[in-house]
Order: sequence, then C-alpha cells, then structure tokens
Amino acid sequence: MEINIDRTRWYDRILAAFIFFTRLPLWRMRQPPKECYKTVVEHWPLVGWLTGGVMAAIVYFGSMIMPIYMALLVAIVARILITGALHEDGLCDFLDGFGGGGNDRQRILAIMKDSHIGTYGVLGIVLYLALLFASLFTIGQAPTTPYCEQQSFLVALAIFGGDAYSKMLAAQIIMFLPYARNEETAKNHTVYRKMSVPAGISLFVQGILPLLPLLYVGTTTEILRWDLMIFIPCLVMYFIYYMMLRRLRGYTGDCCGALFLLIELSFYITLATQL
Repeated sequence: MEINIDRTRWYDRILAAFIFFTRLPLWRMRQPPKECYKTVVEHWPLVGWLTGGVMAAIVYFGSMIMPIYMALLVAIVARILITGALHEDGLCDFLDGFGGGGNDRQRILAIMKDSHIGTYGVLGIVLYLALLFASLFTIGQAPTTPYCEQQSFLVALAIFGGDAYSKMLAAQIIMFLPYARNEETAKNHTVYRKMSVPAGISLFVQGILPLLPLLYVGTTTEILRWDLMIFIPCLVMYFIYYMMLRRLRGYTGDCCGALFLLIELSFYITLATQL
C-alpha cells in the first residue's frame, strides 16, 4: 500500500536525505518509509550543513597544525568519503553522456547509466578537482582582516556557505524539468516529487542561512561582492539547465550531482577572482 508522502514524519524525510546523500550508517538508527526518498532533494542543503561543516572545520582547525594546502586536501577527501563520491560519480557520468552522446537523447541516457568511465569523465573529474583545489587555495591566501585574523577563516566560511547554497540552486532543476527516466529504469528506482510552496521556502532557508556569515564578512570588509557571489552560480545553473533542456529534455540523478558540483565550483572561482 502506497503511503502519502505528506503524512510521513518530517524527521523521516530528513533522515532519508542524509541516508541517500551520505554513506553514514544512519539507516541503523531507523529506516524511513520508501516514499520519503522522493523528497530527499527538498532537504539536500541540510545535508550540505554536514558536509560543508565538516570540510570547514577541517580547514580551519587543520590549518593550525599543517599547511593550508594540506588541510584543503584532507577536507576534500573527507567529503568524498562522507558522500561515497556520489556527486563526483554523477559528474563523470554527466560529462561522458553529454560529451559522447551528441544530440541523441537515448544514447546520452545509455552512456550515463553505463558504470564504466570514459575519456570525458576522466578528464572532467581531474580538471574539476584541480580547479576546486586551486580556487579554495586562492581564497585561503586572502589578506587577513579584523574579521578574518586567520587566512583559513574566510575559506572555511566560503565552504560552509557555498556547499549549502549550491545544493539549494541545484535542487531547483526538479521544478524546471521532468525526470528523464521512470522509476523502473532510474538508477536508484526513485523519482523526486515536485516541491510544494512550504518545501520551497524550507529549501531556500536551508541554502541561505549558512551563506549569511560569508556575506556579512565579505561585504563589511569590502573584499567580496555579494551580488557576484549570488548571481554567477545562478547563471551557471541556467546554462546547464538549458543544455539539459535542449539535449536531454529532462534530468537524472547524475545531472543533479553534476549540477551541484559545477555550481559550487563557479561559486568558489567567483570568490577567488575577487581576492
């Protein structure tokens, strides 16, 4: 018997998001109803509070005992371990599909579902990780200010805010495009539901709150422009959405993961170019 999603407990839906987007053994505490997994995108930025928070803590406290570049590498590895490289796998599949599938929708979907990684995926993940590290390292070299007496403080704020904000933007794709497959052919056998107005408001709050400290520090010290931090990732989101609309006429789970990583990367590059 199918359960009404709205009648499931709110904490089950949040737990489902953490189980889905991380490899933490939270399922041992409680197993949410299957229907809860259709709402995981609505709580995606909340998972970013965890992954971004862990990365930020490693960078900030780790830089006190090791060079900042080593702390950044440890932080990146930590997130990959927490998520099981879920989003990185999506990025590789996305690049392989759109790089090798041409304008053939079915071929793109077939390539993305193939577990093997191709040339576009290998090159893409290497370039992504190189740009991610370079942009975060550049932010970490920003001049100290009264608010940022340690260089690692600004990059920690950027990671904590950028993770949740980027997931909030990426989550919008389920409102703009239909799922490209059905429940039976989807990798995780789950199709995300469209968000209600309350869910959309909740998503916005989850994505904006972690960003506020960075916006405050960046604008009061006049080292960062808040409008560019907000606008550039939105622009990147639109261009990727338009490409999916034209060539795939929908989205997949891999598209969501790739969209998040590319939006987040644009956020960090935008910050790095201002310093």
